[in-house]
Amino acid sequence: MNISVVIITKNEEANIERCLRSVDWADEIIVLDSGSTDRTVEISRELGARVSLTADWPGFGPQKNRALDQATGDWVLSLDADERVTLELREEIMAIVSGNAEFDAYAIPRLSSYCGQFMRHSGWWPDYVTRLFRRGKARFSDDLVHEKLIAGGRTGRLKSHLVHFAFEDFEEVLRKVDQYSTASARMLFARGRTGSLSKAVFHAFWTFFRTYVLRAGFLDGSHGFMLAVSNAEGTFYRYAKLRRLAQAEAKRLRRG
Repeated sequence: MNISVVIITKNEEANIERCLRSVDWADEIIVLDSGSTDRTVEISRELGARVSLTADWPGFGPQKNRALDQATGDWVLSLDADERVTLELREEIMAIVSGNAEFDAYAIPRLSSYCGQFMRHSGWWPDYVTRLFRRGKARFSDDLVHEKLIAGGRTGRLKSHLVHFAFEDFEEVLRKVDQYSTASARMLFARGRTGSLSKAVFHAFWTFFRTYVLRAGFLDGSHGFMLAVSNAEGTFYRYAKLRRLAQAEAKRLRRG
C-alpha cells in the first residue's frame, strides 16, 4: 500500500517548502499549479514533487479533482500549501495506510492560526476536514470555494491534528475576504439564489453572533473578536455582491 499527496498552488512561495517537507515520507507528491509568478514551481520541483501546470482556474473543487486524477497511490492525502502534517499525524496516517484501515476516508482535526494566534474556539477547533481517503472512493465537490470531499462510505476520525496557517496578517485576511466572497456570490447566483442589503446585514450579524457567542469566540480574546468581525464582513460582501450580480443580470435582460 502506498500514499499520494496532492496539493494545488498559486504563488505559495512562502508556504510550499514547509508543507512539502512535512510530507517528504510520502510515496508520491503531486503539485498542480495554476500560474504562479513566484518560485512555487521551482521549489516544488527541487523538493521532488511532480509538478503540473494549468492555464485556467476552474475553482477550488474542480482544481483539486484535477490533482486527484493524477494520483496513483492506493491512498490519497489532500493538503493545502499553508498546511503542515505533524509527526504524530504522520504516524497515524502510516498505520492506516499500512493496513489498519477501518474506513475508506478519514477526517483530520485541524488547528488553525489567525494572524499569529492558534484559535481554540470560534468554530475553528476542532475543525475536522476529510482529507485522507482511498483513491477512487471519494471526490471533491465542484464548488468554486469552500469545497468538500464527498466520500462514498463511512468516514472515520483521526486523533492527531493538522496544522493550518490560515491568515498570516490582516492584509491576507482582507484579500481572502474579497476573493472568497466574490466566488461565493457567483456560486450562489449560479444556483438561482438572490441577495439584498437586508439579507447581507442579517446574515452578517448572525455570522458574528454565531462565531463570537455561540462558538465561544470571546474565549480567543481579541483575536476571537477580530475573527468574528472578518467572518461577518465576508458574509456581508457575499450577499451584497450577489445582489449586484442579480442587478447586472436584470439590466442585461432588459436590454435584450
